[in-house]
Amino acid sequence: RLLKMASLRCRKDPCGFICLILTYFSVFYADYVVIQYVLIPAYSNSIWCSFHGAIFNVILLLLLACHSKAVFSDPGMVPLPETAIDFSDLRSQSARKNERGSCEGWTLCNRCETYRPPRAHHCRICQRCIRRMDHHCPWINNCVGELNQKYFIQFLFYTGLASLYSIALVVSAWIWRIRSERESEGTRDGDGGPSKHLIVAHYIILLVESVLFGVFVMVIFYDQLVSIITDETPIEQIRNRLMKDKAANPHHTRKPKLALLREVFGRGSVLCWLFPFHSSPPSAGGISYSALPDYDV
Repeated sequence: RLLKMASLRCRKDPCGFICLILTYFSVFYADYVVIQYVLIPAYSNSIWCSFHGAIFNVILLLLLACHSKAVFSDPGMVPLPETAIDFSDLRSQSARKNERGSCEGWTLCNRCETYRPPRAHHCRICQRCIRRMDHHCPWINNCVGELNQKYFIQFLFYTGLASLYSIALVVSAWIWRIRSERESEGTRDGDGGPSKHLIVAHYIILLVESVLFGVFVMVIFYDQLVSIITDETPIEQIRNRLMKDKAANPHHTRKPKLALLREVFGRGSVLCWLFPFHSSPPSAGGISYSALPDYDV
């Protein structure tokens, strides 16, 4: 069922499908260059070749695992009612609540034609309301919401870590190559080895890729952590700036920062936050709720 939903999103969002292909291509290209043109030429006669190769591939494996979880996990879609609901008596009441900007209680989504819990917002790409929606990310072709934000942040973390690691390996291999060329002046590389220009081209491409993706994901990673600690999604931040009235958002309970982080990453050990394991649902109501609130209809 999840695969069917993911394929449906891919057909509806070509940009997300392209970003998925670009993500996996970049990961496999980085692994190919690091193994073939960085580690083997520079560390072939040392145990460091196997060590760096194993560490780098473990990071990439965790990166792909977190990315897959973020792509195929339910971000927290609000279930649609099995039968049609009559909204005629409550549309005006819901409109008055929305005009006041109240986040307390359930609201009415005119597009889904259903009620949604507090802090849920409608995604025009997924065409569903998402609990505590952060944004729709084309790089995972899915929304970032209450149930998959953990995997998305882990994906950002391991992407940044892989970028830094690849930069360090390329720079060290480049320095090693310069030194070896100075020590063997007038001699040429082996006939069966790749040309110098090809190696330098791969080095430059991998450095550019690592810097661009590294800076990009670290900025988003920082923004995600700030969003969790302040207990405000980007949608809520924009709305609060427009309203200029944060007192109208009663969901802010000034929880401790660690408690807010545990709501996203789980209540287990902090070390478990690094792995894409299923964690306990958030404490704020969890995911057990009905598609219909307690209204007198």
